[in-house]
Amino acid sequence: MPIATVDPATGETLETFEALSGDEIEHRLAKAESAYARHRLSDFAERARLLNRAADLLEEDTADIARTMTTEMGKPVKAARAEAAKCVKAMRWYAEHAEGLLADEHPAQRDVSDSGAERAIVRYRPLGVVLAVMPWNFPLWQVVRFAAPALMAGNVALLKHASNVPRTALYLQDLFTRAGYPEGCFQTLLIGSGAVEDILRDRRVAAATLTGSEPAGRSVASVAGDEIKKTVLELGGSDPYLVLPSADVERAAATAVTARVQNNGQSCIAAKRFIVHTDVYDAFRERFVAGMRELTVGDPMDENTDVGPLATEQGRDDLEELVEDALNNGATALCGGQRPKEQETGWYYAPTVLADVTPQMRIHREEAFGPVATLYRVADLDEAVALANDTPFGLSSNVWTRDDADVERCVRDLEAGGVFFNGMTASHPGLPFGGVKRSGYGRELSGHGIREFCNATTVWHGA
Repeated sequence: MPIATVDPATGETLETFEALSGDEIEHRLAKAESAYARHRLSDFAERARLLNRAADLLEEDTADIARTMTTEMGKPVKAARAEAAKCVKAMRWYAEHAEGLLADEHPAQRDVSDSGAERAIVRYRPLGVVLAVMPWNFPLWQVVRFAAPALMAGNVALLKHASNVPRTALYLQDLFTRAGYPEGCFQTLLIGSGAVEDILRDRRVAAATLTGSEPAGRSVASVAGDEIKKTVLELGGSDPYLVLPSADVERAAATAVTARVQNNGQSCIAAKRFIVHTDVYDAFRERFVAGMRELTVGDPMDENTDVGPLATEQGRDDLEELVEDALNNGATALCGGQRPKEQETGWYYAPTVLADVTPQMRIHREEAFGPVATLYRVADLDEAVALANDTPFGLSSNVWTRDDADVERCVRDLEAGGVFFNGMTASHPGLPFGGVKRSGYGRELSGHGIREFCNATTVWHGA
């Protein structure tokens, strides 16, 4: 993919960028190494001052950067503003809480008395230069949720962003520079994916984090494993959305619409498979399909738009193929199932609900990255849980129930990094975020996330 800003609402190429040369990459790596030598020695008060300043600047820039994100990847501009606000919140949260999250731990003397220590502590120290390989779907948030904790821990960052959001990527470097971070603490690398391996193998890079596709995760993890470097991977998801007999069906259906089409349906944690108990299936289906039909598809710069174009033409074509495969093999489109006729240009796809989906269809196993939902009827909780787990992914899950027994069963048995009851999955700086199975490993956000790129150092003092 060329490094370029292409408006997905029109297909027009607005600007292209040259990839960094080998010499330029070497210069950036040298600057990162030098910056780490200084930044790791800064105290938490100074790191918090810088991060809070970055948050203030981002807040001031919200209208402009929201339009940039919408232009580059098509999300409704009102959603882009909300993304910027979420980043501001996370920056301020880490500025406030990082010192406490990384405070020295003091094991009880009785627990280590037989180690021969007079006293022992655990101290969290930064690892160094961390390479972040980030996707286009939340081009600001995905970066900030890594960068804020990493910088507060004393690490420095190199960002390899998706090639279709270069303006947003360059904005992020400019943001941290304007906030006063020392040169080299946060750098954007305009490079293609083919340049990632050499950078990751460079001795000056200590670790990597990737949010993206399963193939990209495999590639980065294999190189990092060969170099014995730490990685955190947040990959795809095909999250189940269970609606059980005691659910508030009206609320569950209304929330289901938002949960499926947030970010034009291009979210790893969007609910994608709607698994509904037979007792409430008909009522849920009627409300859910009606809600999907009522969505406004159109210009993402229009404040009244609910669903904009998909970010890339290839993404729209891939989604279309999944739906066509399902329909050709017996699935039923309760709404949508095609490109909207009203949009003659751009990479739009109509909000779609598919019923009668079977395991023989690709969409049963593969992630649908767009506004397409699959709807299943189940007879009982055992069938619901089995179907929810019948996926290679395990990012998050949603369950609607007012039965305590259902709650305990789902927490125990759903194979996912999160279980959200009576609401839709969302990320928050104070809660760990990540998955299991092919959704990746490691955690972002919360204390778990900030410690991922720290050296948990045992400090032992003899008697």
